[in-house]
Amino acid sequence: MTTLVHPADTLTRDALTVLQPGFTGTSAPDWLLRRLGEGLASVGLFGRNIASPDQLAALTAELRAEREDLLVAIDEEGGDVTRLEVRGGSSFPGNLALGAVDDTGLTRDVARELGRRLAECGVNLNWAPSADVNSNPSNPVIGVRSFGADPQLVARHTAAYVEGLQSAGVAACAKHFPGHGDTAVDSHHDLPRIAADLRTLQERELVPFRAAITAGTKAVMSAHILLPALDGTLPATLSRDVLTGLLRAPVAEGGLGFDGLIVTDGMEMRAISATYGIERGSVLAIAAGADAICVGGGLADEATVLRLRDALVRAVRDGELSEKRLADAAARVRALARWTRSAGAAQGTLSGERGVAPAPEAGLVAARRALRVTRNGAYEPLRAPAYVAAFTPVANIAVGDETPWGVAAELARLLPGTETGAYGGGAGTGGGAAGAAGAAGAGTAGGGVAEAGGAGAGGPVSGGAGGVPDVSGQIAEVLRAAGERRIVAVVRDAHRHAWMAGALDALLDARPDTIVVEMGLPQAPPRGALHIATHGAARVCGRAAAEVIAGG
Repeated sequence: MTTLVHPADTLTRDALTVLQPGFTGTSAPDWLLRRLGEGLASVGLFGRNIASPDQLAALTAELRAEREDLLVAIDEEGGDVTRLEVRGGSSFPGNLALGAVDDTGLTRDVARELGRRLAECGVNLNWAPSADVNSNPSNPVIGVRSFGADPQLVARHTAAYVEGLQSAGVAACAKHFPGHGDTAVDSHHDLPRIAADLRTLQERELVPFRAAITAGTKAVMSAHILLPALDGTLPATLSRDVLTGLLRAPVAEGGLGFDGLIVTDGMEMRAISATYGIERGSVLAIAAGADAICVGGGLADEATVLRLRDALVRAVRDGELSEKRLADAAARVRALARWTRSAGAAQGTLSGERGVAPAPEAGLVAARRALRVTRNGAYEPLRAPAYVAAFTPVANIAVGDETPWGVAAELARLLPGTETGAYGGGAGTGGGAAGAAGAAGAGTAGGGVAEAGGAGAGGPVSGGAGGVPDVSGQIAEVLRAAGERRIVAVVRDAHRHAWMAGALDALLDARPDTIVVEMGLPQAPPRGALHIATHGAARVCGRAAAEVIAGG
């Protein structure tokens, strides 16, 4: 049962100030508006809160009518992780595509345009970019969200992204400190452990974060990962050695000298919630040096806000958390809010004027430049409808399964009559499969309506019983559905999924003229009559690939 505290209490206001909660719905609930009046200074937005740019602008205006100096945060990386365009797919490629081009000016332009769109909607804090070095190609949660596996490349693009985003008046938040790239476990599900020694961390993981700090990033997000080289007991989010002893410590003392806002990753992620619980975890995080508690991706109600508020208040009163530490954290939240107001005013975004020139084609230009095309002999662009077979893994939680992806929708636009089917890796893959199939229709989330002549709701969603894919059955279905049409096989991280690689083998044996589009990490050797690596699965990446396939 929640223990309520007097709302005028300074301690209680500070406890509310350090929270960054989410909520449900496309308008602000009454409880959220009340808590803003009592000290809550931030909110986090997710796909469930967004229907259109105009609706989002109205929502943020509604929130700011209650508290003008409000931080409105969002997880908008572009690419595979989009909230602004959750139902149609992103207009921007993700980090891996930008890293593949390796033009920091382009990265800066893309980030500036993304920031401009966010600012126009009233969002002033973006939980991006990912500064993780994807040194483990089997990483289940970072992958294409990283600029790449080279620390120096990741560093220069992280800095460019920070500069571009903040030039539009939106605060950047480099994540996931001290680096989530060398993990084989998704922290949404469990606590990852990175066994790298301190020298490796200094020369690899920390390099992009130093660059982000030098570039002036206003925030850094902590990772729920265990790094014994830094702290053998506590995950980074809860570790004073990591947050205060490394991230905050002066450069002269071996630290990174960061003086901005430290935000936690989502506290309901099982790496924290299943081991410490969100209340205890939040107390430990603030004590360790975090300034803001991100919660709301899964727990998005008033009860959660009150539980965390009261846990922080109790911890101060019980002597477990310093009142000064909580006050300092709250002061950093308010300081960032002041920066966003001044930066927004300088750009004219808060008054509705456009201080940053629109660059609507920036994302498409980047997606086109990021393509890597391998031809096995001469290739003639398709002139007739194709059949798109999307081999779809289960989407990780960060990406979500409601955002459509693939090439079918864009290819159908260029080659009307193109149909598609989604083929999963066994039981439980329907969500990801439906997302890919939905991209073949009207771009609706989770499957939806296909265009006339399409496969209806994205065509068949085929997997195996008991989690074991029936590859031979899948390929038989692909061949039957395709008939005489050219087949386009779309895969995502084929190197990580044996069933997917096996399905591609069988399909290429039966139809060597198959076109292969890899929309994940292109680790597997190029195969097919034409192989296109898009370096991400955003809508704009699908469009760029479709243009090559159809010669349009």
